[in-house]
Amino acid sequence: MSGLLTGKIALVTGGSSGIGRGTALVFAREKARVVIADILVDEGLETVRLVKEAGGEAIFVKCDVSRGAEVKVLVDKVVETYGRLDCAFNNAGVEGTMSTTADCTEDNWDRIISVNLRGAWLCLKYEIPQMLKQGGGVIVNTASVGGLVGLQGLSAYCASKGGVVQLTRTAALEYARSNIRINAVCPGGIRTGMSKRLGKQPQIGDPQPSPMRRWGKPEEVGEAVAWLCSDAASFVTGHMMVLDGGFVAQ
Repeated sequence: MSGLLTGKIALVTGGSSGIGRGTALVFAREKARVVIADILVDEGLETVRLVKEAGGEAIFVKCDVSRGAEVKVLVDKVVETYGRLDCAFNNAGVEGTMSTTADCTEDNWDRIISVNLRGAWLCLKYEIPQMLKQGGGVIVNTASVGGLVGLQGLSAYCASKGGVVQLTRTAALEYARSNIRINAVCPGGIRTGMSKRLGKQPQIGDPQPSPMRRWGKPEEVGEAVAWLCSDAASFVTGHMMVLDGGFVAQ
């Protein structure tokens, strides 16, 4: 691909690392101007630096997606800076602490749901009105294979990502006639900081993550997100794109 998103304004939440950073770099390569949002400032500024080093354009905005007022400010900043919002990748998320369902603490449950599910909803809540105003746009949410199948020790995470799947489907139906396409990616074992943290927990270890016998790369998810945001995917909405090396096919 080359220039797939030329002239587009793209927002990436959770863009300070992992899939968010990988996708921001793919967006920039495809000629989009990118707004990076995260609570991690230094890491977010590093993503901006990497984008610029690769010849792209990017800015950073600090944002906690679980707080509606901050998400509103984020979307307003995108529009103030660039005049519109063409593509939004609602990717910010946390894995929390592994435990069985009965041992999951209320604080762990609330934090995961607040960031992963409430955060995705708040992003939609403030992105969609802007896209309606400008006549259209594309949104991609980050769900997970954990939103499609159960993963032992990750009940809160799986519940949050299953919610993102259903939220994505519902919103896609609601705005299908408004030229707003809404899809989700469902990554499996992608080599990120999150996967490394989970690998250090004794309940999960570091198993082979897929029938392909390797981990996925953040930029491989980014390629899919860029395609979903492009005109090449103009008839795709309400779709859960699985990127897992065959994990859920087992």
